[in-house]
Parts: sequence; structure tokens; C-alpha cells
Amino acid sequence: MNIQFRLALRYLSGRKMRTALTTLAIVFGVLVIFGMNIVLPTMITAIKTNIYAASGQASLTISHITGNLFDQSLVENVLPINGVLAATGKMVRTINLPKNYFDQDSEKPDRVSVLNLQGLDLDNVQSVHSFPLQDGRFLLPEDRDAVVITQSLADKISVKIGDSMRIPTVVGEKQLTVVGLLFPRTLPGDEDIFVNLPYAQEIMNCSGKINLIEANIDNFEDQGKRDEVVNAIQERLGLDFQIGTLNSNEELLGVMDMGQMILNIFGVLALFMGAFIIFNTFRTIVLERRYDIGLLRAVGASRSMITGMILIEGLIQGIIGSLAGIVSGYFLGYGILRLAQEPMSAFVNIKLGTPVVPPALVGICLLLGVSISVLSGLIPAIKAARITPLDALRPSVADVNYRKQTGIFFLIGSIFIGVGILLLFSDQMSWIAAGAFAFLLGLVCITPAVVRPFALLFGKIIARIYHRQGIGELAQGNMARHPGRTAITVSATLLGLAVAVAAGTLVSSVSISVANLIKISMGSDYLLVPPSVSLWGTNIGASADLEQKLRAVEQVDVVSSLRFAESKVNENSVSVLGINPHDYPWAGGLTFVDGSESDYDQLNDGRSMFINSIFAMTVGAKKGDVIELATTDGRKPYRVAAVVNDLLNAKVTTVFISQKNMEKDFQVTEDIFIQVNLKENADINAADAAIKTAASGYDQFTVISGKEYSQSLMNQLQTAFSGFYFLLILLAVPSLLAMLNTLSIAVIERTREIGMLRAVGATRKQIRLMMTVEGLLLAAFGTILGILGGLYLGFLFVKGIGTFMPSEYIFPLSGVLAALIIGLSFGILAAVIPSRQAARLDVIRALRYE
Repeated sequence: MNIQFRLALRYLSGRKMRTALTTLAIVFGVLVIFGMNIVLPTMITAIKTNIYAASGQASLTISHITGNLFDQSLVENVLPINGVLAATGKMVRTINLPKNYFDQDSEKPDRVSVLNLQGLDLDNVQSVHSFPLQDGRFLLPEDRDAVVITQSLADKISVKIGDSMRIPTVVGEKQLTVVGLLFPRTLPGDEDIFVNLPYAQEIMNCSGKINLIEANIDNFEDQGKRDEVVNAIQERLGLDFQIGTLNSNEELLGVMDMGQMILNIFGVLALFMGAFIIFNTFRTIVLERRYDIGLLRAVGASRSMITGMILIEGLIQGIIGSLAGIVSGYFLGYGILRLAQEPMSAFVNIKLGTPVVPPALVGICLLLGVSISVLSGLIPAIKAARITPLDALRPSVADVNYRKQTGIFFLIGSIFIGVGILLLFSDQMSWIAAGAFAFLLGLVCITPAVVRPFALLFGKIIARIYHRQGIGELAQGNMARHPGRTAITVSATLLGLAVAVAAGTLVSSVSISVANLIKISMGSDYLLVPPSVSLWGTNIGASADLEQKLRAVEQVDVVSSLRFAESKVNENSVSVLGINPHDYPWAGGLTFVDGSESDYDQLNDGRSMFINSIFAMTVGAKKGDVIELATTDGRKPYRVAAVVNDLLNAKVTTVFISQKNMEKDFQVTEDIFIQVNLKENADINAADAAIKTAASGYDQFTVISGKEYSQSLMNQLQTAFSGFYFLLILLAVPSLLAMLNTLSIAVIERTREIGMLRAVGATRKQIRLMMTVEGLLLAAFGTILGILGGLYLGFLFVKGIGTFMPSEYIFPLSGVLAALIIGLSFGILAAVIPSRQAARLDVIRALRYE
């Protein structure tokens, strides 16, 4: 092992540039996987912190499966159960605060952006919880606007005992008097504020309602006893209640998990391209060291020793590349999170902390990086071990064998391409995805067979341009001399540029689709926007009084509002939005996938609902089906009147029902998003002042013009696409490394040949030009195949995104042009260093090179 290790280090240090390029291939793959796998977990952790209130010291928490409010009297059903020592009802509401709500300083980040309001039943809460006070007193039953907060919150907002603090509520802003200070919060999470339950119900406009029961039970550590109590509670309350924690906005977290999977696919693709580069390098290493390996075998080296030497090289490069990729990935993730904070806060009022690194992620990335590196060198290592001393002295027959194999690969590749084209015309997403994989695999398979025809065709074109120098013939011959190596390099380029073209298709289609959705959904003159647009359940809305005040404004023509509740369909979490079917089409609107605007009238006809495409795909529902929604009063049947889409809920499983049914089945009368349209020829300045006056006191809303908000959404969309393009550039980098690696190897391999060319009169400029033309030939070949693969992938991406939002396939002319520019530019860039090395070779040393 010591000899193998020393030989491996010697060979690696002898070809520093090749070693660096091969290692970089692993670095980029691991970088993408590690970086992307710390971004979304950090976001998910921040969102969960924003959503879930701390459950304190209670043994059990009981909530409705929808997370909605239920009758306070249900606490009495829990208390008599054998094993329950105490139980209390609470109303917990997350209050997303507008920016700069407490500090009023736009130059500094908010120290407090979210509060957890907890309404406590003072008759029994202290039998379940203890509230150790640092200063002041605890709440009394007769208190109305008194509040107990933590010392840490008091420090953040600069208040003390006896001071007032303000909070937004459903019935307008309220002033609370601080009467007690709890010890500072030590665990991560949002700050809690505690008020009397009746007062919390009053300011949240939900008299007699709670959303959480907490209980302490006997023998909590005894799993058997605990299960008995849980089963008894479940039997008493029914299956519509769950024992655990508040269940809120799971559908958005599910979408983020899906996004994590997509980003992981990008990372694996980057590693896959890296594998091509590593395999190509080790394959060349074996050919280059054929004579050395023969000598080692002649002096007694075993086959296992030769195999081990090659694999150790891969192991060393894999470890170094993986560690460098992990470090680089951390900084990549950190940078993305910092850039994402501002645009994300426009939709979700959260603070993204330092990157969350899942414990197993480092090990997984090390395992992937090292295993890809070692496995990529396994086949060349096995071939190296089979070299005998006599074989090393004979001319290589690899090229003869290669010609025999290309025919088989061409046949297999043609079959795959044919299958992929046939599946393209199917209407099933799964078949199209399989077809895309088959098409790309087919392109990779036929590449070795078409290397020589391509080199011959384009070599003749270049020969006409440089007919006096003979550059075209030399570049063509060099490229066709080792078709296997060329094919592997082209395959790496193909995959990278295919993704770039597909992304161009996706961006073009999504840009137009989202612009249309913004125009339809956000087309009103004024919007009253909550702090978190996506996490509806974390917003404090307004009572119907605000809507009435807006309707009373002289210049206002239409006022439309959204109301929110959560539900379940089978085990799927669903967002339920309540709209006024008469007003909503005039202020906002929906895009109909199956149905038309005349179907709005059906929402007032019994229990009818619109479903979005995500719901239709997740549940398997269609227009005319009857679906049971979980409500606070049991499961209710709703008929699907139409399939629709809108901008704000494009990625969330959503249904729309009438506000009349929202109040009847979900007991929700709270508006969480309001749109206002003005009368024709209205005085804009007077309307602006009057609307803001009507909304004063409801600081949880930001009053903004529809045009201004739409423009901000488009700007955020462009920012998101910019980040996406950055990721694509990262994925294209392995293509550059592959070409650079291949051209560098070509210089080393043709050292003596280059010396002969210089000896017979070739200038340094001609040598540089020869290498540059060879790089362009490689790049052009990979780019053409990459564009073909990208067009198919682009159709797949657009088809996929069309499952939850309207999208139209648009030929990616910009993506094709970008791929051509990137591909050919990479060819030129890849040739810069190798061409300089080739041109600077000393003629005498080159002629003596073995």
C-alpha cells in the first residue's frame, strides 16, 4: 500500500494541471449539492419557526387537523378522561409584523418581526404550565389589555413594567400594558406574548373559540399508559383532531421539499458530468503510462497493485475535491441566503439565519464525491491491471476494438433516440420524462460513432478558411485520432448545454405566463397586502369593518377580499380561500384551466368550489367531482365547479369557496388580502388619501398601488431568474473543464509531434491556432448535440410546470443563441492554456520526449 500510495502521489504531482482540472470536476459537483442542500433547509427552519408556537411544558397538545379554531367547550371533554391530570384551552395566533413596526428604522434590520400571541384561560392554565416571573405580576382574570412578555422581548422593543406596547389585531391596532416580565427566552424561535383568553378572543374576533388544547397526563414516560390516554382522547374528540402540535401551512413546506429534490437533481447532474471528465482522464492515464505499467508488471507488480495505484489516485482527488466542494458549497449557500432575504421578505415575513447544515449532509457529499471519483477510475484501473509486459511493447489495438464497439453503440443510441421522439408525442408527464432520459442517453451513445464524420465535415470547412497553413487537416486529424476521448468530452459538454437550453425555454415560458398571471391576479388599482403573502395562516387579518370603510370611500367602485382557512382532503393539507364571487372577478381574477368565468355563479350554489391545478394533480380531482373538505364541523362535500390558477397560490394546494360557505363551515370572517378598484375618472390623489385613512389602525396591511406591486413582483421574478442563471453557469463549468482537460492531455500526448511540426517550420502562432481550432471543433460538436437535447428537456420542463400554472411552450431562440455563444466561447477559452503550452515547447526536448 505504501508503494502504491507513493506512486500515485508521484503521478499526480507530475501532471499538476491535469490533476487540478480533474479535482475541480468533483469540486463543482459537490459544491452544487452541498450549497443547495443548506439553502432550503435553512428556509424551511425559518418558516417552521415562524409558524409553530412553542408548546411549553404540556405533556400533550391537541389541535384540529386543519389547524383552524374550534369551540372552547371541547376542553371539558378532555378533562374527565382517565389519566388526564389537567387540561387548558389556548388561542395561539402568529402575528407577522410589518417592517420596522417597533423600531421605525428602515436602515436597520428588524429585531422583532414575528410575535406569538397566546390567549390563556386563567382558570386552569397554571395547572398545565408554570410561568416563572422575573419582574412584575402575572395576568389576572379581570385584566383586559394587560400583557406578560419575556425580558428578551422587552429589551428588543425597549419597554418595562407599566409601559405600553402596540400590536396589530383583527379589529385594529391595540395598546397593551406590560404587567409582567418572564425570564428571557433561551431557545431559538419567535417571542411569545401572553394575554387573557377572553381578551384575545375579542381582539381576534373569535368569541368562544380556541385552536389548541394542552394537557398534562399521568405516567407520561410510560409509553403504554401514554398511548392509552392518547387513544381515549382520540376516541372522545374524533378523527378530526390530532394529538401533537399545530398543523399549519404543510402544503408550502411540501413544495419546498419538492424544490429540494429538483436542486439535488442539478447537483447529481453536475457530478455526473464530472464523472465523464474523471473517466476520460484515467482512461488517458492508462494509455499514457502503458510502457510504465508494463515495466512495473515486469519487475513483479501484481494486477491488484496496479489497480490499487490508479484507484488511490482517484481516492486522493475525490477526498480533496469533496472537501473543497463542501467548503465552497457552504459559502455558496450563505451567499444565496443573503441575496434571498430581501426578495423573500416581500412574500414571507421571516428572517433567514445562518445556514443550517444537516448532520448527514457532510458525510453524504464526501461519500458521493469520493465514490464518483473512484468508480470513474475503476474501469481504466481494471484495464491497466490487464496490461502485460509484452502488451506494453506492442502497438495499441484499442483503436481497432473501438471501431467494432461504435457500431453497437450507434445502434443502441439510435433506438433510444427513436423511443424518445415517440414518447415526446404522448400526453403523459411520466412518459415524456422517460423519453427525455432516453433521448439524452441516445445522444451520448451515438457520439463515438459520429466523431469522425463530424471532424471530417467541419475539418474541411476550416481547411478552406486556413488552406495555406493546413490547420484544418491537423485539427481534424487530432480530434478523430482518439474518438473515445473526444466522445466523452463531447458528452459532458452536451449535458451542460442541454440544461442551459432547457432553462432558456423554461425562463421564456414562465416569464410570459407569470406576467399574464400578474396582470390578471394583481390588476386592481390598490392592494392591502399582509406581511406574508404565501403563508396566509401566519397573518392577522381584519374584520369586515375595514372592508365597509373602504366601500364607503367615494372614489371606490369595487372591494374584493380573500379569507383563509386550512383543511384536509384525505391526508393532503389544503389552503381554502374564501372569495365573494360577485366582486372578485372585477378586482382580481383567476385563470380558468377547465371552466369559464360564468362558473363564478356556481360558488353561490350550495357547496361548490374551484380547485387549482396543484390540487387537481395531488388529489386526482377534476371538474364535476365531489370532494370532502375537513371543516371545524366535520367533513363537508364540495362539488368541483372549475379548475383554475392564480399567481399567489400557484405552488400551493388551494381551493376557492364563497365567503358565505367560509363563514358557515369554517367560522372565518377575517379578511387577509384586500383589492380595491376605483371608479372611472376617479380623483387618484383624493382616493389615495381616503383609502389610506380608511386603512389606518390596521398596520398589518401595506397599502400599495396595483401597478407598483405588480412591478415589484416582476423585479423579484427577474432577481430569481438571475440566481437561476448563476446556477446554470455553475453547471456549464464542467463542460469547460472537460474541454480544457482533453486539450491539455492532447498537448502532452503530442509533445513529440508538435516538436516535429516546429522543426519543419511551423510557427508558434500556427501551433496556437491549431489547438484553438481543435477546441472549437470539440465545442461545436458538443454544442450541436446539447441544443438538440436541450430542446427536448425544455419541452419537458414547460410541460411539468404546466401542471400547476398556465404555461405555453415557446421556442427558446435566446437559449439556443446563448448555448452557441457559451459553447464556442468555452471552446476558445479551453484552448488558451494548452495552446500556449504547445507553442512554448522547446523543439529539442519535444523531439526527445518519450
